[in-house]
Amino acid sequence: MEKLTPEELRGLFLFERLDDSKLGWLAEHGHVERRTAGTPILTEGEDATCFFVLLEGTVALSRNIGGEIVETNRTDHRGSYFGATQSYLEADIPSKTTYQMTVHSITDTAMFQLPAADFGPIIREWFPMAMHLLEGLFFGLQNTQRMTSQRERLLALGSLSAGLTHELNNPAAAAVRATAALRERVAGMRHKLAMLASGAIDPKTLPSLVLLQEDAVERVAKAPKLQPMEASDREDEVADWLESRGIQGSWDLAPTLVAGGLDVDWLAEATAKCPQATAEAAVRWIAYTVETETLMNEIEDATTRVSTLVGAAKQYSQMDRAPFQVVDVHDLLDSTLVMLNAKFGDGIEVVKDYDRSLPLISAYAAELNQVWTNLIDNAIAAMDGRGTLTLRTFRDDGFAVVEVSDTGSGIAPEIKERIFEPFFTTKAVGEGTGLGLDITWRIVVNKHHGDVRVESAPGRTTFQVRIPINPLKAQ
Repeated sequence: MEKLTPEELRGLFLFERLDDSKLGWLAEHGHVERRTAGTPILTEGEDATCFFVLLEGTVALSRNIGGEIVETNRTDHRGSYFGATQSYLEADIPSKTTYQMTVHSITDTAMFQLPAADFGPIIREWFPMAMHLLEGLFFGLQNTQRMTSQRERLLALGSLSAGLTHELNNPAAAAVRATAALRERVAGMRHKLAMLASGAIDPKTLPSLVLLQEDAVERVAKAPKLQPMEASDREDEVADWLESRGIQGSWDLAPTLVAGGLDVDWLAEATAKCPQATAEAAVRWIAYTVETETLMNEIEDATTRVSTLVGAAKQYSQMDRAPFQVVDVHDLLDSTLVMLNAKFGDGIEVVKDYDRSLPLISAYAAELNQVWTNLIDNAIAAMDGRGTLTLRTFRDDGFAVVEVSDTGSGIAPEIKERIFEPFFTTKAVGEGTGLGLDITWRIVVNKHHGDVRVESAPGRTTFQVRIPINPLKAQ
């Protein structure tokens, strides 16, 4: 069995300050363990029997999250330790008794191994006060992080739910209003049709009127968007013509007819097919047709908007999709913008500078959406209701790069290096937990093997997220 000498152990940062007797104990009770590339070292959930210190090679640490194996870290740093890292705890907790991760050798590796049953008690014997402090810190931090993480998730869920509810309410209310108005217009149209049928109209004329009705429907679909002054002039022209024909309520009918793309020439052709006595009924019938078609278009637009919002919510949450998939980063950004739309208000302009040639990437899409949510939400808060949010994408070597820029007040230089620390926040008490950027860092760097960078000055702050396009080559 291969052993290390006390002096060799002293070369590891974990043991460098131990005295000779302690180093001697470690040298006696531990040994060198070697693994070939691609072989497992330990498996999550198994009994935590060994403490390891990396001597040579590269290892990857992963966890089972929702049935998916997620790599959380990869290191070749000599002296890195893993395995039964909490064997010193006296309490019977899972992190002491079982491995909390799976570790694989990426290359051939050599590790210093200590039995947890020996290592835990001797650490408590050597450093009793430190053990009490570590236990207090461990349990205190564990409880604090659990409560804070739950609050962070609830706040995010509440904010997104409120925004989505607000966005869904507008088209839903529009559809309800348009449906009620449509019911009235259809009833009126039936009434006018009865009047036309009972009037002194040659039966041969009715097919022509039906064709005019169909033509009116086509004109509604193709009606141009008029400027206010242009629309007003056309309404005056149509109203004057209707009044000259003795049609009552011309000023009420004119806006509807003009909005449907009908002009004086078309109306003259339509009424020429009817006797003078029934001209008003024919015009009102056509007006009902135009208004009915317009209302149906409004209902279609509203329900399409609802469907789009539901689709965006599914895209954002990645409902019914595999956690790891090939995605278009622009779809993720757009779905996040939809979810956060209610927060922009009238004072924030959103500018998209997308490089559509950017290839698809392999990623945990729902978690990347959390990254965009954190960055965009922070940008909105920094601008305090007024400014420009710019989303830019481009390719840089083997990385897909997403930049989120705002025109807010910027990040003070003295805190710039701390913004990714857990629980660090610049927001007022009750407005933030300080976990958003820490979560962003862990998702991008630890999980996707990418990078997060920030540049900030008053009036311009840019967070740059770099995700490997081909993870196998980028790692």
